[in-house]
Amino acid sequence: MVGDALTRPKDLLDFSAYGRQEIEALLALAERLKRERYRGEDLKGKVLALLFEKPSLRTRTTLEVAMLHLGGHAVYLDQKQVGIGEREPVRDIAKNLERFVEGIAARVYRHETVEELARHARIPVINALSDWAHPLQALADLLTLKEAFGGWEGLEVAWVGDGNNVLNSLLEVAPLVGLRMRVATPKGYEPDPSLLQKAGAFFTYDPKEAASGAHALYTDVWTSMGQEEEREKRLRDFNGFQVNGELLRLLRPKGIFLHCLPAHYGEETTEEAVHGPRSRVFDQAENRLHTAKAVLLRLLS
Repeated sequence: MVGDALTRPKDLLDFSAYGRQEIEALLALAERLKRERYRGEDLKGKVLALLFEKPSLRTRTTLEVAMLHLGGHAVYLDQKQVGIGEREPVRDIAKNLERFVEGIAARVYRHETVEELARHARIPVINALSDWAHPLQALADLLTLKEAFGGWEGLEVAWVGDGNNVLNSLLEVAPLVGLRMRVATPKGYEPDPSLLQKAGAFFTYDPKEAASGAHALYTDVWTSMGQEEEREKRLRDFNGFQVNGELLRLLRPKGIFLHCLPAHYGEETTEEAVHGPRSRVFDQAENRLHTAKAVLLRLLS
């Protein structure tokens, strides 16, 4: 099903090992899989370990369903069962799992954990979310943007909110496909300056300036898992950064709204934005399945 001989990185931890050709190949495969509603036996007999420190709806479900649709199976291992870095060192977990399964998808707090897994496991490791990157989400976002606008070259995507892992992945992949990023965060929540520079991104502390004339407006929760103790401070600091009807009206006439979910209504966005006519939020969620299939086929085949 994969059908080409491109050199493939062993892992997907972030996009640092990926070039434009590999990203475009992944997304072309995801488009085809979605169009065909593909079911196959490509990964028959293969097993993916889902090593999750953090809970999940979209990530766990899409990876499990993707393996099922491709003829394989997924085994879910949460922190209570495994005790990553507590009950056993990460290195030992990697060296055990490589003898049981064909791949590891890890949803963790620290990016160093997925890096260590990849360093010690001979099998592919997929970053299913870390504090630094969320490449599976960014691939689904790219597919959603292509469906909405026909391509990526020259599209302007405005990010309004926290300079977090999802933004990092978008900034990493944007220059590979010709996306232009416009970023607005409160002071103290800026993304890594080197990522902004590499992406050629426009940066401001004014959400309206970022959103004005953009093709898409993207936000995420202000308080991510593991930051609960900062919630009250973050609510104060992010005042004025809510994506609502007023901000959406600043987009181009056919501009769209994106959110990686879950949404905290009344904080970073409103129910009207998520469920309104500009929203492509649930297209993004669906596309997590199709891009997951593409990643699994390319890394596990």
